[in-house]
Amino acid sequence: MDDIKSEVIKLYENRDDVTLTTYILEDSPELLNGKRRPAVIICPGGAYFSCSDREGEPVALKFASMGYHAFVLRYSTYGEGKNEFPDLSKPLPVKEHCQYPNPMRDIGKAMLILHEHAARWFVDTDRVAVCGFSAGAHNTAMYAVNWHEDVISSYFGENKEKFRPAAAILGYTLSDYVYMREAVKGFNPMDTAFFAASSTAFLGEAEPSKELLEAVSPAMHVSKNTPPVFLWATAADNLVPVQHSIRMAHALADQKIPFEMHVFEEGPHGLGLATQASAESKSQIYADAAKWSDLAGCWLEKRFALPLPEKSSFEALLEKGL
Repeated sequence: MDDIKSEVIKLYENRDDVTLTTYILEDSPELLNGKRRPAVIICPGGAYFSCSDREGEPVALKFASMGYHAFVLRYSTYGEGKNEFPDLSKPLPVKEHCQYPNPMRDIGKAMLILHEHAARWFVDTDRVAVCGFSAGAHNTAMYAVNWHEDVISSYFGENKEKFRPAAAILGYTLSDYVYMREAVKGFNPMDTAFFAASSTAFLGEAEPSKELLEAVSPAMHVSKNTPPVFLWATAADNLVPVQHSIRMAHALADQKIPFEMHVFEEGPHGLGLATQASAESKSQIYADAAKWSDLAGCWLEKRFALPLPEKSSFEALLEKGL
């Protein structure tokens, strides 16, 4: 019997680029024996140009090792499934089907798929976390503060409770686009061009209005409906400043939403697991930052403890003297 069932599911019949890859743990009499497991939906980063492989399967396997079903969502991005960046020396044509609010809605569609297959996959749909990195963390944060809004439920014509996430895990997230526009002024020309292109990919224009930037700043929309959040980042991140995680934490504290935050001193943007499991080079391996996943596991277990009996079946047999 295979330990993990993996398949790629298209979210929409007319699109090949938006997919959900499953990492489903097989049921076994020696494990949960028919009980349902919590799950984690993972949104890789990629500046809304693409979805990074480094922040996909390696992260899914890490959560699977903790006993959770995992799902990697390749949401709507400008590259339409291609793992590449556009030519930043030229203005980008607008692709409306890839931009806001579609990436956020894709998470909602993934939640509906989990509900649809919950019985067959043994998924506990009351305990589904959303997890993201960089732009994927921004998309995850947007979903966490908007899951109950009509922009998602009315679009799919489904009850709002089907979209409720139980927790959110945000790695080096962007949380405040208004702040980011000011921060970009101090960037080098290449990073400035990168951010302008990313804005075009996500919002359809390189210089969006303040009103639109506020609408897509999750730190400005935290409410009593926002689930508990785990935040992690590095102080040395020079692409998405750590202030974004701090601003999100501040907003969560203001609304008394449970959260935990870890800021590691060293490490560049885009670390993924920060181990060789997700590294393209040695420059992406940082032992301290790599602790985030185990810390997130401890945090998640407070909410997602598996439904295990007090004693194993073998121990029960021994007590009976068999």
